[in-house]
Amino acid sequence: MSTMPNDFNTQVIQEFRQNQGKVGGNFEGAPVLLLHTTGAKSGQARLHPVMYLDIEGRRFVFASKGGAPTSPDWYHNLVAHPEVQVEVGAETYPATAQPILGAERDRIYAVQVSRFPGFGEYQENTTRVIPVVELLARD
Repeated sequence: MSTMPNDFNTQVIQEFRQNQGKVGGNFEGAPVLLLHTTGAKSGQARLHPVMYLDIEGRRFVFASKGGAPTSPDWYHNLVAHPEVQVEVGAETYPATAQPILGAERDRIYAVQVSRFPGFGEYQENTTRVIPVVELLARD
């Protein structure tokens, strides 16, 4: 499996797996999951640590890329191939990624901003609307 994470992501992934989903550094105390995607162009397996939000029995991730002008590669991957794998703590499960739009997107993003204000700064730093994606568990 080719994951090709950068050095920072490699360290986060290793720490995540060694500590049943808990990581330090920039992610200290934050809910982090590992998102397995399929490369939109390459078809290769990819692995990305991302923050998530559990609310109302649902799980969401945010394609913020720190407020960059473009969405992260993992977002383009899951739009092209919405069948993903999710690692949370010691659990791994299959899911389908579904972008959330309009007022529902705004409501969910506002909850994330209330918990992690940096996400508000990310949105202020870019002209794009930062995508919100629901991860729907599959059997």
